[in-house]
Amino acid sequence: MAKVLLVSASPRRKGNTAQLVEMCAGVIEDNGVEAEVLSLAGKEIRSCLACGKCAKLGECVQDDGLNEIIASLKEAGGFIVATPVYFGTARGDLMCALQRIGMVSSSTDGFLSRKVGGPIAVARRGGHTATIQELLMFYLINDMIVPGSRYWNMVFGRDPGEAMEDEEGVAVVRRFAENVAWLVARLEE
Repeated sequence: MAKVLLVSASPRRKGNTAQLVEMCAGVIEDNGVEAEVLSLAGKEIRSCLACGKCAKLGECVQDDGLNEIIASLKEAGGFIVATPVYFGTARGDLMCALQRIGMVSSSTDGFLSRKVGGPIAVARRGGHTATIQELLMFYLINDMIVPGSRYWNMVFGRDPGEAMEDEEGVAVVRRFAENVAWLVARLEE
């Protein structure tokens, strides 16, 4: 069965970002594709060491929980990341994770190539588009397929639950999740 891995980069397990990821997972499953949700909350994801050992090991030499994410990602046809926006950009631990995932992929069999997905940004006031652009670089440099929606995948909200009240943002992200599920299922046929 086709699968999409969704990662919440929020340190809050029940915050706005986590709620949006759960909603996306439900949409993906409603469209006949398995969804697996992982959270970076409680993990201490470190920066890439540029040691090059992943080329021989097939995984990262650092033991901080990222290899479990990589193993799940290798089995998935889709990959969605969602992050709160802090100081106009994605969370640092998410960027560390993505850079290391990209390094393992490019140093081994290129397992990210032609996976479907994209980013979601959640913020109180601003920084959404800069964050989306920053995260899109990961998808595009790794030969991935990014479907669109009716607008950018960004939602406004500060306190837990506020983002789900952004009707337009939620509708955009919902459509994005539908498009990811649709495309992953078609590519798996």
